[in-house]
Amino acid sequence: MDIIIWLIVGGIVGWLASLLMKTDARQGIFLNVVVGIIGAALAGFFISPMVGLPTINQGSFSFGSLLVSLVGAVILLAIVNLFRRGSVR
Repeated sequence: MDIIIWLIVGGIVGWLASLLMKTDARQGIFLNVVVGIIGAALAGFFISPMVGLPTINQGSFSFGSLLVSLVGAVILLAIVNLFRRGSVR
């Protein structure tokens, strides 16, 4: 059941991050899910220890975990944009 929640919430988080970073036109549903899940994992390593909130990958579902996962997904898209174009945007 956790995998289904990861896919659904990861897709929503990835979609919101792509809207914030203005990369939504180039991404499909699959990339939104991948960005959401990998962004949440990235946030779990770096952001969660600093703020004390879990991510969606850590089995907790709350507003704080969604926010931390969203920040991780935005950071992931910024890193991808930096390597792809040379600017964060």
